[in-house]
Amino acid sequence: MKKTLLFCNGISGSGKTYFIQKTLPSGLFYNLRSATTRPMRDGESEGKPYFFRDEAYFESAPLATHLWVNHAVWKPGDKKWLYGIPESEVYEHLGQNLIYDVIEPQYSRQLIDWFKKNRLDAHYDFHVAYFLPPINHMDTVKSRANMPNDAKVRAYNTCNPSDFARAGLNIDYILRPIDGVYDPHLMAHIDMLQKQR
Repeated sequence: MKKTLLFCNGISGSGKTYFIQKTLPSGLFYNLRSATTRPMRDGESEGKPYFFRDEAYFESAPLATHLWVNHAVWKPGDKKWLYGIPESEVYEHLGQNLIYDVIEPQYSRQLIDWFKKNRLDAHYDFHVAYFLPPINHMDTVKSRANMPNDAKVRAYNTCNPSDFARAGLNIDYILRPIDGVYDPHLMAHIDMLQKQR
């Protein structure tokens, strides 16, 4: 029986982390961790929630996805905020239901293409969830912005229906968890997976 790879796409403050931590049954999914070059924030540590690496790592490491999130505001001399899921992170957790929590649909497309290139799609069904932000989402973004240009970077990275279309992705589920709005089809799928454990 195939496992599920759930793509959680939505802008910063749309409730992806809230949904993963507060709604999903414990241990049902493994949340794939990315490596990143951005500075560590308060409350973070190595591996929680990211692997903190330098830019040289991204030039040589085998990665399943590769993001550069601050390219729109980057200037020579600035640090590039790069993200990417190490291939080893995926291989170590094959056989589990997986989650990829990322803003822009184009990066979900990257991971799907990586699975297909490595012939791992035979073992997984892909499900795409679109997280709509609450009305006050920019207040949330500003409250999290604690590094130079952080708010600009968060505002620039988009997740709109047109972004899904450009990435060639169909939206399977639409939800707004911060406001308590959940897609019944997604919740039924999660319930099915829970019963199969």
